[in-house]
This record gives sequence, C-alpha cells and structure tokens, in this order.
Amino acid sequence: MLIRSESPADILPIEALLKSVFDTEAEANLVQRLRENGNRTLALVACNDDGEVIGYAFFSPVTLDGQDDNWQGLAPMAVSPAYQGQGIGQAMMEEAKQTLAELGYPVVVVLGHSEYYPKAGFEPAVNHGLQCQWPVPEEAFMVLELIPGTLAGRQGTIAYCEEFSAL
Repeated sequence: MLIRSESPADILPIEALLKSVFDTEAEANLVQRLRENGNRTLALVACNDDGEVIGYAFFSPVTLDGQDDNWQGLAPMAVSPAYQGQGIGQAMMEEAKQTLAELGYPVVVVLGHSEYYPKAGFEPAVNHGLQCQWPVPEEAFMVLELIPGTLAGRQGTIAYCEEFSAL
C-alpha cells in the first residue's frame, strides 16, 4: 500500500470511492466544493499495489471562535468497503498527523465515530472546553493535539468552512 497526496488524476477515483462508502453524494460534492474554493489543506490517498485508490482523508481549515489558528478539520475520511478493517484508515491518520505537524498545523478536530477515532489519538473535544458549531453528541466531536501545549487554556466553538453548511 502507498499513501500519498492526492493528484489531479485521483479526482474521479476519489469521487467514486466517496460515493461507494457514503449513503449520498454529499461528501463527494463537499470535497469538490472545498477544492474549488481553495479550502484543502491536505488530502491523502491510499493506493493498493495496483495503484487503485482505496482510501482517502481530507483536511480543511476550521476556526476557534472565529480565529484562524491553523487548526484543521478531518472530513471526509473513507476506506473502500473491500479494504476496511485492515488498518488503512489508521495508516492514513498516522501519515496525516506527521505531515500536518511538520507543516505547523497544531490541532485536528473530527466529527465521527467515537469508537474509531480514539485509536488515532482523538479524544472528546468537550474535555478541552471545545464544542462544535452544530448540535452533535459530545462523544462524536473529538480533538487531537499535534503540537503539544496548543490546547492549553483554549476553549470555545469550532466552526468548519462554509462549504459544510450545504450538508
């Protein structure tokens, strides 16, 4: 398996992957709008030995109480159903954590499965006085500190890019 940054040639395979994993086309449309509007910080693909895109992770900016502190939101993340349960998502997360930290992005938030994301180090955002802009279950909105000390004394509301409002 190879994990790398997405390239223009990956756009259609990524769209097909997202449509195969999620119930609607909303996530595929979201990624396209985020790309078009310059709101892609990092987008990783996982490819099998044949070069087929089997995993995807997309990161875009978020704000804390309207302040841009280079924090990132993970959404969407997907692994082809035929490859789920093989550690591909976790491998993409490890690559993303290292890359984002090296680039100076200190914090990642995710709205997702409370049993899956803690395996990558995420914890409930409420533990740090952070809440999501939308009414969501506390256990589903999580945070991961990539640069130690960044979360100290920080609290407030996390807001995603405008494109998420269309979901």
